[in-house]
Amino acid sequence: MAERLKLTGTERNWVLYDVGNSAFTLMVSTLIPIYFNSLAESEGLSSVDYLSSWSLVLTISTLIVALSGPVLGAFADQKGHKKPLLILAILIGAVGCAALGFVRQWLVFLAVFLAARVAYQISLVIYDSTLGDVTDCSRTDNVSSQGYAWGYIGSVIPFVICLLLVLNAKSLGLKSGTAMMIAFLIVAIWWVLMSCPLLRTYRQIHYVSEGDARGSLLKRLGLTLRDMYRDKKVFLFIIAFFFYIDGVYTIINMSTAYGTTLGLNSTSLLLALLVTQFVAFPSALIMGSLARKIKAETLITICICGYFCIAVFAVFMRTQFHFWILAVGVGLFQGGIQSLSRSYFTKIIPAGKSGQYFGFLDICGKGADALGTLVMGVMTKITGNQRIGVSFIVLFFIAGLVLFRLSAARAAQTE
Repeated sequence: MAERLKLTGTERNWVLYDVGNSAFTLMVSTLIPIYFNSLAESEGLSSVDYLSSWSLVLTISTLIVALSGPVLGAFADQKGHKKPLLILAILIGAVGCAALGFVRQWLVFLAVFLAARVAYQISLVIYDSTLGDVTDCSRTDNVSSQGYAWGYIGSVIPFVICLLLVLNAKSLGLKSGTAMMIAFLIVAIWWVLMSCPLLRTYRQIHYVSEGDARGSLLKRLGLTLRDMYRDKKVFLFIIAFFFYIDGVYTIINMSTAYGTTLGLNSTSLLLALLVTQFVAFPSALIMGSLARKIKAETLITICICGYFCIAVFAVFMRTQFHFWILAVGVGLFQGGIQSLSRSYFTKIIPAGKSGQYFGFLDICGKGADALGTLVMGVMTKITGNQRIGVSFIVLFFIAGLVLFRLSAARAAQTE
């Protein structure tokens, strides 16, 4: 049985990219918002203005990717296009990440971060669509879960190095700005190095036929939309995904920023989020293993319910201990809901059009992400109360759960 779960060389290289890009993800949810907060405070921005500005740039980046994702996905579905597009996204993202360390003005910092995050998110659209090329249908749940699991634990390596560097900058004779510059460089280099094995061995197996590729991108996207709408199992899943993944991404992106505005200690926040990574590692592996015995629909439902409870708890969070509880809760369900959603979607879509389908799924994921961060930012700005902004995220999990169960019911009818 253990042999069946062992990764092939191609699958292992695919997993390594999750290890690489997750380092940037961890920076976005930890050190970057804290560093941006220090830049904003030095120029007189209040905590409310800081949180709303951070929410706005996250919203803009997700909207850009949501609008461009399907077009880039349709382009990537043509023979031999996925690898070059993935390479370009990785290079732009890594260079942008490294450049963040050289910026000292908060508005310029947001602009550079916007470019880096857009490239990072586009790389994920292409990367997710390659899952069907590196493994077969019976192994997608396990491979996808392994990607998230090793991404969580692997990204801790550069993060711990960066964290120790930043926290001990004075004893090392470094200014805080210099320490952060080195930290950004470490993450950028890690991202590129972990990407190399996949880029060296990846071969695009599934792609649109030459006849289908002759039409314009817009025409092909129109036909894909029609097919998605007709396949109710896919259509309902995408709508459900829009709602429940909104809450997931919003909690991930805004957790440190939210904790900071509550006045929680930065060091404790970072350590708590580090615990999230360690909890998420075995949790993601367990979810992937359980998917061999329990339907993915059931496991995804459990994860949505878990995140609903997390969102409710976040509304009443007040102390550092509460944030530690929140961090553990997120770790328990984060890997499962993301990895199983990715593998489940891979199994129900046409393999040759995975780029387009994941591009449209990204509209829902990133578009929902934009809506979540926008709602949280706007409500915080209007009311001056961060808790009211967080409370609205609970509603997205409720809608996502109801729609996903409808999707699962339709899937059961077609089996």
